[in-house]
Amino acid sequence: MLVAVAVMIWSVGAYSSAQAANLTFISDTLSDSAPAVVSDHTLQFTIPAGSPGVIAGGTINVTFPAGFTMCSVAFGDVDLSINAVDQTLAAVPVPAGATWGAAVSSQTLTLTSGTGVALAGEVVIIKVGQNATGGVNQVTNPATGSYEFVVTAGAADTGRTRVAIVDTVLVTASVDTTFDFTVSGLATSTAVNGTSTTGLTTATTIPFGVLTSGAVKTMAQKLDVVTNARNGFVVTVEQDGNLQSSTGADVDGFIDGAYTDSTAVWAAPTNNIADENTWGHWGLT
Repeated sequence: MLVAVAVMIWSVGAYSSAQAANLTFISDTLSDSAPAVVSDHTLQFTIPAGSPGVIAGGTINVTFPAGFTMCSVAFGDVDLSINAVDQTLAAVPVPAGATWGAAVSSQTLTLTSGTGVALAGEVVIIKVGQNATGGVNQVTNPATGSYEFVVTAGAADTGRTRVAIVDTVLVTASVDTTFDFTVSGLATSTAVNGTSTTGLTTATTIPFGVLTSGAVKTMAQKLDVVTNARNGFVVTVEQDGNLQSSTGADVDGFIDGAYTDSTAVWAAPTNNIADENTWGHWGLT
């Protein structure tokens, strides 16, 4: 019995086999799916269970459908990661060590392993275009339609995925401009611009009341603006006349009738008996 078993093993031989399988979870995401524009590609797939994957010296091939223009895409426009580990790429036909070779010929991108491998269950991500580190060149899209990409990993594992090239969609919207301006009165002793109000105002009146020589009176209103204007707003305050009595006597504009319209610290009237403009003044801030 022992002799018979020995002869059987010697005659048949010990062997192992690996069958080709479909790559799983395969996809290609475009940065722009409009026709005739340049776009980045992010291809992702998983090496199937039971597969030898990509062995040392093996290749990964991505075939772009006819109509896609590869332009000047080269190894510098490609990134490869295996199980979230970035791989070093170089423009060499026979890479050495852990470096992978990357080359584009016609419609096919070929990644050739040195000593690197991609095992069953591992996720492979390939970026082509400006989404790759240091990438400059991109792939030009064809006309509208559905296009099939073919990916081969290792000796025989393959997968296919499709992308749709579609016309762009014009989205429009408008937002009505809003501008609400509200004037409200302020109470006595309200802090304003480094001083305090000496009287009460309403939304439509600023009643200074009886003016006394040598005494300063300060009144104020609150101005509120609500707007969605992109460039903001400007509030301008101007007077259309002096404080004036029924006989024509007036209180002139600050300073001493000069109507100073630049930043200035409050100054008392100069009180020149020969110049009525200096007998009193009022101003806006």
